[in-house]
Amino acid sequence: MSASTESSQSKRKDVLSNLKLRLYLFRRKYASETGAKKIVVTIVMYLLIIGLAFVFIYPFLYMIINSLMTNSDLNSSSVHWIPTEFKFENYSIALQLINGKRYFINSSIVTVFATIGHVIACSFIGYGFARYNFPFKNILFAIVILAFIVPTQTIIIPLYLTYNQFHWINTYWPLILPSFFGFGLRGALYVFLFRQFYLTVPKSLEEAARIDGCGFMMTYWRIVFPLARATLVVALVLSVVWHWNDSYEPGLYINSPTLQFLPPRINSIIAAANALPDQQQEMLRNLGLSDGEDTLNNAVVMAGATIISSPVLLFFAFAQRQFMQGIERSGITGE
Repeated sequence: MSASTESSQSKRKDVLSNLKLRLYLFRRKYASETGAKKIVVTIVMYLLIIGLAFVFIYPFLYMIINSLMTNSDLNSSSVHWIPTEFKFENYSIALQLINGKRYFINSSIVTVFATIGHVIACSFIGYGFARYNFPFKNILFAIVILAFIVPTQTIIIPLYLTYNQFHWINTYWPLILPSFFGFGLRGALYVFLFRQFYLTVPKSLEEAARIDGCGFMMTYWRIVFPLARATLVVALVLSVVWHWNDSYEPGLYINSPTLQFLPPRINSIIAAANALPDQQQEMLRNLGLSDGEDTLNNAVVMAGATIISSPVLLFFAFAQRQFMQGIERSGITGE
């Protein structure tokens, strides 16, 4: 082999090794820059999420912290977030003012039964709209959507007159019974949610069930309805929250003080906190409390608000994961 050939081969090897070295350095630099960008993007995203979360959590933090303050802490300009002394007696005072046990039972009865009615009836109606053809189907579904769009206040007078003819005024029937027919508070929304889900369920599942001898009800109850678990949780959470917090219809249909619900009782605490000092002392004596630190103030109002909102907050905390899955609407895709 000549010297010129060996020289040319060595030059090629040098060029190849140089290219490999540059390629390695380029990849290393690009990878480090990409990793740094990912870290920066992740930090920015978490900062935005924390900021947005604080905006939503702030009212609850403010409510809970102020509910534990003494009267001196409320009037002190140096106390903002951490009380000098935690006063848990505010909760007992608020609980006595709202008569929490009785009104909690009233709210629970209506919320539980109305929610059960909405879940069962709206799921059944939504399945009928999704799977079966019948006369005026599109018109009827348009009426369902219209019932969701039209505010309750516009039809409250004919509803009141109808329920009055049935002698349902001052009872829980106007709040519970319509939900078992897919009506009631936001019932049209639940029908729409179930219908949209059942449209994504493959028809082959129902056909296989019919081949195995299942009738209409058995196919729906054992095959189709269990698949709607995510949508069921969404309807369940929304129905519980809306029925618990509703004060418009109960304020019209129910006049008896013994049948009232828990959320509107916050007005009694606000009225007590804004009463004159002599009236507050009389209220404290009626509750078996002494003067001094047992004061009807904004801390007691915040304690009452915490008591009233805690049932739905706890319920949502337990159902949060399934609720988010239902919102994302992940699951079986249709044919």
